Amino acid sequence: MSSYKVLDVNDDLPIRTKGAVHSGKVRSVYWLTDADSARLIADKQYDVPHGTELAIMVISDRISAFDCIWQGENGLNGVPGKGIALNSVAAHWFKLFDDAGLAGNHIVDIPHPYVWIVRKASTVKVEAIARQYITGSMWRDYSKGVRNFCGIDLPEGLEANQKLDDVLITPSTKGIITGVAEVPAVDDVNITRKNITDNLAAFNFNSEQDVAKYEQLLSEGFALISNELAKLDQIFVDTKFEFGYVEQQDGSQKLIYIDEVGTPDSSRIWDGPAYRDGKIVENSKEGFRQLLINNVPDSDVLLNKDRMTEREALAHGYKLPVDVLMSVSDTYVGIASKIVGNQLTIPADPRAEVIAILDRDYGLITEK
Repeated sequence: MSSYKVLDVNDDLPIRTKGAVHSGKVRSVYWLTDADSARLIADKQYDVPHGTELAIMVISDRISAFDCIWQGENGLNGVPGKGIALNSVAAHWFKLFDDAGLAGNHIVDIPHPYVWIVRKASTVKVEAIARQYITGSMWRDYSKGVRNFCGIDLPEGLEANQKLDDVLITPSTKGIITGVAEVPAVDDVNITRKNITDNLAAFNFNSEQDVAKYEQLLSEGFALISNELAKLDQIFVDTKFEFGYVEQQDGSQKLIYIDEVGTPDSSRIWDGPAYRDGKIVENSKEGFRQLLINNVPDSDVLLNKDRMTEREALAHGYKLPVDVLMSVSDTYVGIASKIVGNQLTIPADPRAEVIAILDRDYGLITEK
């Protein structure tokens, strides 16, 4: 473990930007100056309109679960190789989407396994979720008597972790939606298709046809990944996609995939042989979530949204053993290596590599 340096802080790189760096739970986004965007579009011949805003998106090795960032003992504040695993898997699926003629995505270049250069998109305010199995929060609600999910009625008699007859599309809000009476003004709340089509502007859709388009792209993307994982005897259980609009060369708006797709962070992936044997072996972040539930002093703190203050305090003070984080690393790097078809190499010092490449090949570093 000591030979690895995790990239836990990724919002302080000396990249020339306009405005503040936006740092999320896992990725940080550096919006480039107009001059640098124009220079790279010309020099690298990116297939985007002149005047397109570009950003450097740097992934980290931080691990979040239950809306909190978790850290380890001995200063190991992330999971070695997690960032490269997520980026490699998402880029792999995006390429297959392109090959299959599905919509494009926001990536215009991949300078380093931890770095994407992305184009600006107008984000649709919907977490596009597809489910093939009843598990997790859906099963917990079903077991309590709930039968309607996002406007879809499920039959009686389903069992935990059972495969559903159809892939269900169960969207939720991305961010807080205001001014829609039927939708509470909180992040990540379940919504129906009718909520979206009745309030297109609130969810940033241009038309009702684009609502059908996102459902088509979600279903087609889910099917492609599911079929590819089946070749590896892995089960694509459920996933979350995100979409946005970008401007094309002719000035028209196109709906594309953004963020990441089919990764161990955004999806549940089960081991096929174990499932057939009646067991659930998680090859995704869900395994880490279950590990936390089983190891923290009071698991209700993680599951009860009314105890968020306690949860944040727990995450701030709780340090995971190093061997636990290395086990999570094995899960991420292992499934990613299977998916991309070769063993991923974990960089010894990802931060130094990123800075060197963005300086040498892209001229974006302000400090030496």
